[in-house]
Amino acid sequence: MKNTTINANGVNIRVYGDIVNEEAFICLTDIAKYKNPEFPALVINHWIRNNSTISYMGLWEQLHNSNFNLTEFGKFKISSGEPSFAISPSQWIEKTNAIGITTKAGRYGGTYAHTDIAFEFASWISPEFKLYLIKDYQRLKKDESERLSIGWDVKRELTKINYKIHTDAVKECLISPELTPQEMSYTYASEADLLNMALFGKTAAQWRKETNTKGMSPNIRDFASAEELVVLINLEDTNADLIRQGVSQIDRLKILRDKAYRQLQSLLKNQKTIETLKTHLIE
Repeated sequence: MKNTTINANGVNIRVYGDIVNEEAFICLTDIAKYKNPEFPALVINHWIRNNSTISYMGLWEQLHNSNFNLTEFGKFKISSGEPSFAISPSQWIEKTNAIGITTKAGRYGGTYAHTDIAFEFASWISPEFKLYLIKDYQRLKKDESERLSIGWDVKRELTKINYKIHTDAVKECLISPELTPQEMSYTYASEADLLNMALFGKTAAQWRKETNTKGMSPNIRDFASAEELVVLINLEDTNADLIRQGVSQIDRLKILRDKAYRQLQSLLKNQKTIETLKTHLIE
């Protein structure tokens, strides 16, 4: 699963990894901002130096990491009882070969931890905040499980493959030798956002701004429903045909938006019928 964001009581927290199979990592830096927005690293360092934290992370590593350095862990565990003891996540990782915590550099980096450890950290921050975090994480896990159960991944791959038909039409009819590389790039992006506007009612940039995921480079289409992906495949074909027919972009948007609405209504109505039949069969 690509990078995504959950919301815990108004705080956006980044998540990456395989949520369905319990291999996801949650950003401790974002969690720490709930307590200290300006200096979250200090909050993490204060938590990790506790004897109980060292013991918990050490036990987690022994259960999940065959390369965990028990000797270094033992040293940290003994020292953690001293007032002068200090340790950073990077030092913990480097000395013990830990895998439960990781750090990412850069403007949008931070300290991430496996959910088992992240929830423990959130509980130390605030038991109430931990409940909000778990609630939205479970919501995200449920959404992802439903996507996989209905073949979401296959449909997403089909939209990527089918997009080649769309870009070929753009290249043949809208790209000319007189355009600069920047203008060519803009043309492709403009046509991609035409599809986004028709289906989602917003551009990719607008979606990133609304969801506060700027810098993580997520794709709005990675968060589409299975029904929306089916419609997107059809819109790509339709737009390619309209481009070759010389239809203006404004007129194409009207046609595509109408088609997207009609097809989504049809698919969603059919889905409700299927769910109703399942319910009756169970009863």
